[in-house]
Amino acid sequence: MGILSHLLYPWGLLLQGFAIIHFIRRRPDTYWIFIILFLGPLGALIYIFIEVVPDVGLLRQSFKVFPRRKRIGELETMVRDNPSAGNYEELGDLYMDDGRLQLARAAFDKAIAARADTLDPFYRRGVCALQAGDAAAALPDLERVVGEEGDYDFHRAAGLLAHSYAQTGQKEKAEALFRQATNKSTSSETYLNFAGMLASEGRNAEAREWAQKVLDKKPTMPDYLRRRERPWFRSAREMLKRLSA
Repeated sequence: MGILSHLLYPWGLLLQGFAIIHFIRRRPDTYWIFIILFLGPLGALIYIFIEVVPDVGLLRQSFKVFPRRKRIGELETMVRDNPSAGNYEELGDLYMDDGRLQLARAAFDKAIAARADTLDPFYRRGVCALQAGDAAAALPDLERVVGEEGDYDFHRAAGLLAHSYAQTGQKEKAEALFRQATNKSTSSETYLNFAGMLASEGRNAEAREWAQKVLDKKPTMPDYLRRRERPWFRSAREMLKRLSA
């Protein structure tokens, strides 16, 4: 190990530094930090091969920001001459992906005004409102979507409607819909939103059960899905700590 460290110096330190930064940002299993620290450059190489290389596919999403913003600019110009529902829907989707929620909502408003015969702009406008902290505004859009198609977006729409009910104080409606959604979907987002509502009512034991269900899925998940679910695993662990305290 010492010979390897000597041969790789100073690159070994850079490898360890890179591995530690990736570990902090991605939060994989805790044992990796001990491998990186105690095995030195060899541990960092093992970590990079096992954890970093498979993440490259996820990192590609970060590079989409530049073509997305270029397309946003094109559409902003296009809608002046052709304010069609399709152009406004696409613009709303791109604003939403870019985190510009108010602009996305405004674009979906115009798409719906031009053509109100499809569910997707209502759904996306409702999701934007919920993400922006405006659950009351999300309710009519999500109610419309779930009322017409209960399994919309693989039951995510129902889970988000239940969350909107919870956020607006309609706890009985929320619980009934959460239980329907969780009977048909194993979405970590829905599980954690349900756990959050139960915790807000002081039903900590039940809340812990739903938060634990998120972590219980981890061992049987394929690696690519486990990586995508890491933020939910982290949220579940944090919730369990709060509830235990």
